[in-house]
Amino acid sequence: MDYNLSTLNKEQLGPVMDTEGAILVTAGAGSGKTRLLTHRIAYLITEKGVSPYNILAITFTNKAAGEMANRLYEMTPDGKYVWVSTFHSMCARMLRRYAGLLGYTQSFSIYAEAERDKLISAIVAERANENDDDDLKKKAIYHISNAKALGLDPDEYLRDFTYVGDIEKICEIYAEYDKSLKQNNAMDFDDLLINTKKLLSDFSEAAEYYREKFHYIHVDEFQDTNTIQYDLIKLLAAKYRNVCAVGDEDQCIYGWRGANIDNIKNFINDFNCKVYKLEQNYRSTQKILELANTLISNNTSRIEKKLWTQNGEGINIGYFVANGDGDEADFVVQTIYALADKGYKLSDFAVLMRINALTRPFEQRFMQYGIAHKIYGGFKFYDRKEIKDLLAYFRIASNHYDNEAITRVINFPRRGIGASSVATLIKLASDTNRSLYDVILNIRNENVSNALKVKTEPFATVLECLDEQKDKIELSELMRYLILMLDLKTVYKEDNEENANRKANIGELMNSIKEYTSSNPSATLEDYMQTVTLWTDLDDAPSADCVNIATVHSAKGLEFKVVFIVGMEEGIFPISRAETKAEIEEERRLFYVAITRAKERLYITRTRSRYLYGKVKDSIPSAFLSEVGLERKVKREFEYKSNFDGLYNDDSSFDARPTRKTEYVRTDNRAVKRNSDTTGFAVGQVVRHKKFGLGKIVSLEGSGISLSAVIDFDGYGKMNIAVAYAPITVEE
Repeated sequence: MDYNLSTLNKEQLGPVMDTEGAILVTAGAGSGKTRLLTHRIAYLITEKGVSPYNILAITFTNKAAGEMANRLYEMTPDGKYVWVSTFHSMCARMLRRYAGLLGYTQSFSIYAEAERDKLISAIVAERANENDDDDLKKKAIYHISNAKALGLDPDEYLRDFTYVGDIEKICEIYAEYDKSLKQNNAMDFDDLLINTKKLLSDFSEAAEYYREKFHYIHVDEFQDTNTIQYDLIKLLAAKYRNVCAVGDEDQCIYGWRGANIDNIKNFINDFNCKVYKLEQNYRSTQKILELANTLISNNTSRIEKKLWTQNGEGINIGYFVANGDGDEADFVVQTIYALADKGYKLSDFAVLMRINALTRPFEQRFMQYGIAHKIYGGFKFYDRKEIKDLLAYFRIASNHYDNEAITRVINFPRRGIGASSVATLIKLASDTNRSLYDVILNIRNENVSNALKVKTEPFATVLECLDEQKDKIELSELMRYLILMLDLKTVYKEDNEENANRKANIGELMNSIKEYTSSNPSATLEDYMQTVTLWTDLDDAPSADCVNIATVHSAKGLEFKVVFIVGMEEGIFPISRAETKAEIEEERRLFYVAITRAKERLYITRTRSRYLYGKVKDSIPSAFLSEVGLERKVKREFEYKSNFDGLYNDDSSFDARPTRKTEYVRTDNRAVKRNSDTTGFAVGQVVRHKKFGLGKIVSLEGSGISLSAVIDFDGYGKMNIAVAYAPITVEE
């Protein structure tokens, strides 16, 4: 990619060349904001003579930061020296340099949600006379995070939230949690922001260094900043005030985790900035954008803009009303098959929903019909137990004070060290004013039982050897060394699917470390652990050969040729807890984000009744549907007949009944043929399904492509399946 301003449109060129002072770029979905930011930074370096060391670019995911850094390097070799990072990575980097000023060592650990929750759970469990541990734990986790997002300490939070039930207990837990973090030489994600603000506010040495370093500051996804993040921007920009903030208030959908939409108004006032608009969309068709524009015009807390495109009109929006959630999933399956006949790949499709609870019928149908799929934003790789266990050893090697990591793996692999033994070691460390790590490494000389010494010594040996090797060998070799010391080959020797998956995950961890070190040859163990800990589910790429099922929150920043937005019903979308005007406007922005993920085709669905949370309930159409005029077109848009008997709309180019004898759909990297001959099936026959195994045909209905069979599968029960689409064969 060459640096070439002629590739920018007029709207983009203005803020690229307006380099002095503060500017706000309100950038509509798909309007090329990343292109604008990278060209602006390249322009500063190549045309204005600004040193790349004096430029900061902040975004919200590691993935986005990586893409921006790569683009900059392609534009100019000096681009690699620009500090491009997420807020949390930026803060961690600053804190590593000045950790001592705040009473930490440079090797402090960073606790993700799992470690945070475990520590809070332990504090709650230690409290006497508590019979509501689980409820209190959930309250404490929420309010501690909320307090930190607001920048309030335990006393301040108690003062401002006296009306909250159990608030005194919660604030006591909060205080104890902060104390434990400090003892463990650890910070959680919120602390990274809070402590950096403290660093820049209270220590002139650090503040002057970074204010002088960053002459030009760029902030992507500005609408997602919370109060503390905005405060950090103000602190860093206090000297030169050259800030380029790029965002879209119409895509502010993270209010529930602290994003403050008022930051855009505050930025305009605090910096007296110029405002630019990006309204040309490069992603979607005009019909999709018209729907998005109509919807978002109902919000009042926004800067007026109207998206447009040169991509052409496109086809009409598909709108489908299903009798139930099973029919809704059938519609999605049928449409995928029909469009696959037109050359669409599985990775071109996304099924988006407001809540994860709606995934079940889609997963079930996709399994029935052999359609490869993935729940995007689901269980993260680095949250798997075997991965967290191995990385806990790395955390200990990096930070000897990390008691949470020590207690996590002191009995992994099993060494017979139970909770009472751990409590004994912790008490001994406290009584002798030493770290738990020090007690374990000197276990032979400690005043504990011989049995505890024998059990603990192998663990001490592993920690000692790991510490000796961490600075001598490359990181992937250090992990291999750890795996050999733990003898995981024996631990997972039993031949079963669970162990096979764990070994495969460990292999993937090795690969990921090799990839990391090849890109970061001078990285330390601390660098690697920081990168892994700050990695989020938003950084995971969608799978290449499968349909992606995702919540709208997880899909932000992504795009797909074909998007299904399902479950458009009151209480689901908008969510039932959205009651105030501000909450409804955020729900509307969320629907707007979902719509603007679609490039070529958009289908919106709802049901007349839905099975959810153990009950079947009648459904009410989402109010958003009437706002965009779809609900009035229900009867005109589609007529749906069960068993894949037809799909009709006013797009004459869309034929839902493929004429080819064989249709190919990618799944598990193999082509799966549709059954072109459905005449060989009969009641009583035994068939084999790729996923569900053997079953017997109980009844048949319809003929040809519309033939459906009720099949009783061993262990799964009866299922009504369209024979032409399911991966089934008759057993001879």
